Order: sequence, then structure tokens, then C-alpha cells
Amino acid sequence: METSIGWQLLPMTLADGLSLGVMYAIIALGYTLVYGVLGLINFAHSEVFMVGGIVGVELLIYVLTPTSLHPLIQLALALLGAGFAAAAVAWGVERYAYYPLRSRPGSGSLAPLITGIGVSLVLMDTVRLFESFFGHFERPFPSIAWFEETYAVSEHLILSYKSLVIWGLGGGFLALVHGLVNRTRWGLALRAVAQDTHAAMLLGIESRKMVVLAFVLGGFLAGMGGVLYALQFGKINAFSGFVPGIKAFTAAVLGGIGSIPGAVLGGILLGLIEMLAGTYLPLLTDGAIGSEYKDIVTFLLLILVLLCRPTGLLGKPKAEKV
Repeated sequence: METSIGWQLLPMTLADGLSLGVMYAIIALGYTLVYGVLGLINFAHSEVFMVGGIVGVELLIYVLTPTSLHPLIQLALALLGAGFAAAAVAWGVERYAYYPLRSRPGSGSLAPLITGIGVSLVLMDTVRLFESFFGHFERPFPSIAWFEETYAVSEHLILSYKSLVIWGLGGGFLALVHGLVNRTRWGLALRAVAQDTHAAMLLGIESRKMVVLAFVLGGFLAGMGGVLYALQFGKINAFSGFVPGIKAFTAAVLGGIGSIPGAVLGGILLGLIEMLAGTYLPLLTDGAIGSEYKDIVTFLLLILVLLCRPTGLLGKPKAEKV
């Protein structure tokens, strides 16, 4: 690989990796919020992300793009619609799938895990069936020229407006969640339940409400992340949540499951590593190893990190209560 080509590709690779990492971080927060409160891995979260993306794109296609509103306003309204739709789905998943198991003594930890996988498949096939009625397999993001306009930072770094929008909105979402969890009474109650549910209940905190808040907040973020995913990749379908969901869960584990800063750090690192591996593996190996092998590098790195630090980069081991 010529050194000059490698350096020329680096700025755009980092920019694309940051866009991908922001989306992973948004989804990973949903895993982290629920795990922090319940100690539960919600494997249906990836399909909540997908449902939000589908709803947002449908709103843009049929309601918003025919109007004369500025593209940013159209996107903002689509994000809100997607967020509320995904939050409603997340609430339904908690209320009708997980809550009956939690309220039943002796259900164990395996039943919720399997339930999450089952709900994930149900949501996936329900959306696929719904879209098939209208003759669609996937929904393309509406062609909005403004998002494809570019801004030249330097000779080798040319950013599209959609990348800037993803960075700005994604960073805003992450900062908003951080502020909500760390600077509000709801956030204080959420952290209290995550630390010790029984002690929090003795202080008058309704743990049930905090569980619902974790699901709804994570779902709201995931829905908006689904729209940003469709904006970045130009399309979304019923299966679009599977791979990003696995990657986001990996990001949450890498950063430290249960840690909000860890989810953000893990998501951004994962996006950067994935794009760097996808760009440079073919160049370093003269085409012998293609970009499709980037996931091997990503997961090898995860294994190495967890071997050295089992709790993840920012995770803390749980103290045993005696």
C-alpha cells in the first residue's frame, strides 16, 4: 500500500467512522439503560430501532417531503414521529413481554432472554408482512438534495450535510440523555434503582416507573437512531435492525454494559475501528482480504479488551451485597 494513498483516505474514513459510531452509541444507550436498571439484555431493542426507522421514513415519504418545509424541519418531525412510535413499541414490549415474567416468581434469567429473542422475531416478521401488503421489501430514504450537498474542509476531507446533521443530532441526543440521567430528579431515581432496587423502594421511589422510563427512553432514542441510519445508508427494511443491534450491543459491552459514558465511548470506537478496518484491510493485503472481514477485526479487539478488562473500558465490577 502506498503511504500517500493511506493518508489521503484517512480523513474521510474517520469521518464515516464517526457517523457510524454515533449511531451505534445511540442504540447502545438503550441496551445500557435497561441493563442498568434490570440487569436484563433486551434483545428486542434492535427491532425497536428498526420500527422507528421505518415509521420515520414512511412519514417523510407520504407526509413531510411533499410539503415546502425546510429539509431539517422535515427530518426533525420525522425523528420525533419515529421516536414516539419506537417508544410506544418499547413500552409494549416491557408491559406485555417482560413484566409478566418479572412478576412471576421463579421465572429465572433465561426466560426473559428467550422472550427478547422471540419478540425480536415477531416484530421483524410483522413489519415484513405489513410492508409486503404494499409491495415493498425495503423503503428508500426520500431523495432530498440538500442532504447530499457537500462542504470541503480540505482536499481530502469533503463532508456531506447529512454527515454534519448526524454528528450534530447524534451528539445532541447523547448529551441530552447524559443530562437527564445525571441532572434531573428522574435521573437520580433511575440511578438509585440501578444501584439498589430495594433500598430505592424504601426511599419511596417506584421502581416499576423507573423500569418503564428506561425502556421508553431507550426506545425513543433507538427510533430516532433508525431514521439517522436510513439517512446515512439510503434505505431501511424489516431486517435492518439485526446487524446494527448486534454491533450496538457489542459497543455497550466494549464500553462497559450499564455505563452511559461507556456506551457512547464503545459506540464511537466501534464505528471508527470498523471503518478503518474496512478501508485499510484490502490496501494492506493487496486485495487478498476484503473489507467484508472488518467484523473479524472488530470482534477480535472486543475479545482482547474483555480478556484484559472483563467489565469493559468504563465498566465497574458490581460490589457483592452482604
